Amino acid sequence: MGEVLSQNEIDSLLQALSTGELDVDDMPKDGDKQVKSYDFKRPAKFSKEHLRTLEIIFEHYGRLLSTNLPVYLRKNIQVAVASSETVTFSEFTNALSNPVILGVVNFSPLPGTIILELSANLGFAMIDRMLGGQGQPLDKSREFSEIEMTIVEKILVICMQLLREPWRNVIEINPIMERIETNAQFAQVISPNDMIAIITLNLKIGDTEGMMNICLPYFTLENVMDKLNTKYWFSSMQASTDENYHDYIQSLIKKVEIPVKAVLGESMVTVNDFINLQVGDIIRLNSRIDNELDIYVGNIRKFTALPGSHKDVYAVRISEVVREGD
Repeated sequence: MGEVLSQNEIDSLLQALSTGELDVDDMPKDGDKQVKSYDFKRPAKFSKEHLRTLEIIFEHYGRLLSTNLPVYLRKNIQVAVASSETVTFSEFTNALSNPVILGVVNFSPLPGTIILELSANLGFAMIDRMLGGQGQPLDKSREFSEIEMTIVEKILVICMQLLREPWRNVIEINPIMERIETNAQFAQVISPNDMIAIITLNLKIGDTEGMMNICLPYFTLENVMDKLNTKYWFSSMQASTDENYHDYIQSLIKKVEIPVKAVLGESMVTVNDFINLQVGDIIRLNSRIDNELDIYVGNIRKFTALPGSHKDVYAVRISEVVREGD
């Protein structure tokens, strides 16, 4: 990121040249630049290949956010990778607003930490949604209260845990949230001149739109730089067999809770009879006492069973499995 002159600085420079206070010949030439040694075996910054691989990782991460956060916020969420760039850490912190939400994450087993930065308007929108509101941000930004920071911390921990799966093809990570800061001055986790990669995600929660920046120091990712290329990425993805994928999906399905109900029978009653029902009243059903019951898994009829009891509680005994098409 080059130095940018303001309009006043440009006008002052032009005036100095026109009045003769500044001589063009005295200005440093390209040939006067100092030569710096560069080790091509251990580059000191991220290449375009590294940034492209990081974009692939966080595109996967964005899909996880868009499918998991709605469970907590009960709102449609759209996530897309907006950009990726390399800057110094000081340039990153100088561009932060105040207040801001900074989650300092220990990227174990890799050394050092990374930073999850969430814009304040998204933070207030999430808080409003978690407390039963429509998910609207504040008209005027202010500091977060302790209760609000507790809610934000819960959301950031969820976002942090979702980092595990996208990084699995590179390294098995165990991220730990060390702390959350709202002032960039208290999040000086690396040297100001160290290079970092910034992946910017565009989040849209309902009608509220904002940015999430992931700050990845070079020092933290240095040990896995060789794996941050698309060739290694796609080869590692192909190495995982379909059988393992099927086992993974099957293990997730086994954890899903589905309601199971036994239907004794059905009956039609008037609204007046229903209102005046009393303890001891008898409702005539459309089934006989010796008929088998229909057992539904979800809304699908899967079994037939006989009614009975087991240890003083009502129970059924499966008598037949209903095949598809029966």
